Amino acid sequence: MNNTIVRLLQDWGVNPDSMYWLYWCFVVLGIAIVIYIVNLLCNRGIIPLVRKLREGTRSKWDDILLNDIVLKDITRLLPPILITILLPLAFSEDNHVLEFLLKVNTIYMIVVVAKLLCSFLSSMYNLTSSSDKLKSHPLKGVYQMLKIVVVCVALIIIVSILINRNPEYILTALGASAAVLMLVFKDMIMGLVAGVQLSANDMLRPGDWISMPKYGADGDVIEVTLTTVKVQNWDKTITTIPPYALVSDSFQNWRGMKDCGGRRIKRSVYIDMRSITFCTKEQHKDFARRGWLDGVEREDKFVVNLHVFRNYLENYLRHHPRVSKRLTIMVRQLQPTAQGLPLELYFFSDGTEWVPYEHLQAEIFEHVFAMLPTFGLRVFQSPMGIDFNGGLSGE
Repeated sequence: MNNTIVRLLQDWGVNPDSMYWLYWCFVVLGIAIVIYIVNLLCNRGIIPLVRKLREGTRSKWDDILLNDIVLKDITRLLPPILITILLPLAFSEDNHVLEFLLKVNTIYMIVVVAKLLCSFLSSMYNLTSSSDKLKSHPLKGVYQMLKIVVVCVALIIIVSILINRNPEYILTALGASAAVLMLVFKDMIMGLVAGVQLSANDMLRPGDWISMPKYGADGDVIEVTLTTVKVQNWDKTITTIPPYALVSDSFQNWRGMKDCGGRRIKRSVYIDMRSITFCTKEQHKDFARRGWLDGVEREDKFVVNLHVFRNYLENYLRHHPRVSKRLTIMVRQLQPTAQGLPLELYFFSDGTEWVPYEHLQAEIFEHVFAMLPTFGLRVFQSPMGIDFNGGLSGE
């Protein structure tokens, strides 16, 4: 082919002094045409074909792994490969221009390969994020670390090409400055180690509700990266926490509450102890008629109104449609205080949504306060001026 081009140039009457440059231009133009044709075939033929085959399958993994970005990066590999094969045709083996161009082409190829690997890792992350088994694990930091490794390896190889040294020489130099590198990449290294610990011990997943007062975080985890954990608080602000802080410090994860399907309600009503008495005959008959004495161990004149009230509340909670029957239901007394006797209601809602939870809690305690006088009980309340004055004037 070289001889054919030379004869063609001679037939055209080209000056021998310009023969070399024209020959080089012909070869470079031919290489450019070949690369253009191959690139056109890939963009107009192969990629659309792969796209149709990808869309024709029922599985989703090929749609994610062979997305358009990955296919584009694959086609970008063809020009440097063709240049490596065809460019020596335009120069002699000991030509310095050929050596320079091949070196530039090799660097470009390394950049393209690194870009392809990073795109593939991004596709792998999207694939694992769509998996039911893996989407709950904080894997984004791991993939980010792998991308950093790919970029670092590519930079080492590029530098070794530019300075005409073996990559081992650069690695040895980096090893000598390991202390400096560890200081520079301290957050990344600690973040990677913390991310592995969080994932291996299943301490944190995207979507978990966590509370960490030290960092002002109380909300859902929306993203776990190599250097930060983003938490969207209930007021819609975003708090960022270093991953290693979640390993070294204490935080509260509410995932167990969501998994069990019930949210605990634990609140006390302070009973005025002066209102705790034995039931009168009238109260006894009234309570028996209403069925509130069922299950109460008693002798006729030794039934305490608070005992009946506790029994009533437990039955009320067990029959409430929005109280979980699978979890603990209990009404108990706590240590008496100067503010009265705390009567604690301990139960779980049948659901974990915040608004229905608050509505249920309010509804139940409104019922508790309304029923107290029926049992002859009073809630303790600190006295106000109206209590000492005997009421408002005119009433």
